[in-house]
Amino acid sequence: MVHFTPEEKCIISKQWGQVNIDETGGEALGRLLVVYPWTQRFFDNFGNLSSSSAIMGNPKVKAHGKKVLTSFGDAIKNMDNLKGAFAKLSELHCDKLHVDPENFKLLGNVLLIVLATHFGKEFTPEVQAAWQKLVSGVAIALAHKYH
Repeated sequence: MVHFTPEEKCIISKQWGQVNIDETGGEALGRLLVVYPWTQRFFDNFGNLSSSSAIMGNPKVKAHGKKVLTSFGDAIKNMDNLKGAFAKLSELHCDKLHVDPENFKLLGNVLLIVLATHFGKEFTPEVQAAWQKLVSGVAIALAHKYH
């Protein structure tokens, strides 16, 4: 599993306190659905996903994005036990939703792009490295039940 240094934990926690969960979550999920359109199949009950503007303005996408990003808050609180923190979500996504675990990596990478856009120069290579470690750890934890 992923091990975080005290410095990495500090970097992530400090920046997380500045993240607008509603806005960032909706944007990250929306971008995932636009950039990787095959991921839309898991959201067929979300209504209109016919175009980029429809996806980015879709209230169900925004609401679920908020829910997803809220779970990242759990990751930040449990950086020393990501597998345990995401055990139930891993089981849900594996056994009931049958989500391709590769999608967790894709979402993590999209989240990094959104964070970089929002934070600009504050999103230094050091900050990016810490976040990359976290999103990779979350993807591994979410994929745990698949193995």
